[in-house]
Amino acid sequence: VEIAKKSRMRIIGPNTAGVANPTHGFIPDPYEMGYERVKAGGIAICAQTGMINPQAFPYGDLHYGVSKICDYGNKCDVDECDMLEYLDEDPGTKVITMYLESIRDGRRFLGVSKKVALKKPVLILKSGRTKEGARVSVSHTGSLAVDDQIFSAACKQAGVIRLEKFTELFELPKIFDAQPLPRGNRLGIVTFTGGVGVLAIDEAAKYGLLVSKLSPETSTKLNAIFPDLGKTIVDMGPPMAAMNNYMDIYSKILTTVFEDDTIDCLFNVLWTSPFQSFVEEYLKFYEEIKGKYQKTIATWIYGPSIPLINEMSSRMEDLGFPVFSDLEMGIKALGIACQYAIHKKGGA
Repeated sequence: VEIAKKSRMRIIGPNTAGVANPTHGFIPDPYEMGYERVKAGGIAICAQTGMINPQAFPYGDLHYGVSKICDYGNKCDVDECDMLEYLDEDPGTKVITMYLESIRDGRRFLGVSKKVALKKPVLILKSGRTKEGARVSVSHTGSLAVDDQIFSAACKQAGVIRLEKFTELFELPKIFDAQPLPRGNRLGIVTFTGGVGVLAIDEAAKYGLLVSKLSPETSTKLNAIFPDLGKTIVDMGPPMAAMNNYMDIYSKILTTVFEDDTIDCLFNVLWTSPFQSFVEEYLKFYEEIKGKYQKTIATWIYGPSIPLINEMSSRMEDLGFPVFSDLEMGIKALGIACQYAIHKKGGA
């Protein structure tokens, strides 16, 4: 480090799998990846582990893009604050996610993260929540762990979104990269199953999302399409069971809900059916509405065919509609998007 500083050089690591810059096709991974490229996009992923690098994570199969990847390892020089400052100025990065085992300079971290979070969402997963985890993280990276309650308070003060699971590090940023921020916390639900709609309402309450009561005009339009369709949860299950051509009215139903000004964000539940033709029908409609409505949309897809679910999910994400692995993750994505929008508006 002393030699590097004399030469005005910076060091990442040691104990690192390195960096990647998919925007420029620069991936000097020392390990075998098994694929050729990482799709370029707006999500930056940084961590104190090589588990985020291309040899450990299937970026080649993802349908969202990545701007930068950095495993800063034991942080002898470059640390999380340096990365935040760099990514804050990076035009290719729209949202920043980090996995941390330690914070080198708590005071600096609070100041830098507060500044960056007013410009871009910052999502952080931190280990060492328990005494046992904190002890092991010290042996892993050689750094001093931070008291978990202090870290949570710092995140709340700075407007940083704290993550709870490793999978969230890769899933939740999609909502910020692909969708506009919600104008408010009013949630709409369109689903093919009423049970999932009820579960979504319970989940939404955890994040301050309020399920919107549809406007009288919207309810009237939906009830004209099918009796009792214009309720708080727009449930496609009954028309699906009663009509042979329910796909013909699907686009009309979703368009009617999108146009309702009482809704700021939408939880969209899709049933694929076991037939390829349904996937094509859906995608044709979503191609038509891409970029047309400024509402935040999170989608969850279910059905009897895993290959069709995976295909539908991939092609939806290629169109810019993020799809989540379960309903809880989809609702949480909308919830943190709403929380961040409120934070950003308050700091503007």
